Amino acid sequence: MSRLVKVMITSLAVLLVGAISALIVVLNVQGADEEKELTIDEVVKYSYETPEIVTDLQDGTFVRIQFQIVTDGKAAHEEISLRDFQLVNILIKELAVMDVETFKTGLGDLEATIKDSLNEVMTEGSITDVYTIDKILQ
Repeated sequence: MSRLVKVMITSLAVLLVGAISALIVVLNVQGADEEKELTIDEVVKYSYETPEIVTDLQDGTFVRIQFQIVTDGKAAHEEISLRDFQLVNILIKELAVMDVETFKTGLGDLEATIKDSLNEVMTEGSITDVYTIDKILQ
């Protein structure tokens, strides 16, 4: 083989190895950013506190409840504050089919349902956690 062909093959091999290495680095850096957990300051900053909601359960018992909704960023925080009416609607529908015992024992399930239902309607970001911060059963 001529010297020119050897130089071209070596150059192409070096460029190929460099490109693959760069691709691996870029993919790993993006993956690390996505898995990064929020600091407590960011959790507070991106949290939305719902207004107190008063509604009745299936058996006629009244409940007053309030949630802290944690989003994954600024855009999601702004969107959830605009979707407050949808949150109230989801809560009323979910609580309307619960009785006192289901409400007392299924609060974690209610939080998960709220999270899933809100994530279905969100277009910017997502809901990462829902916390019950106030609950009174009357």
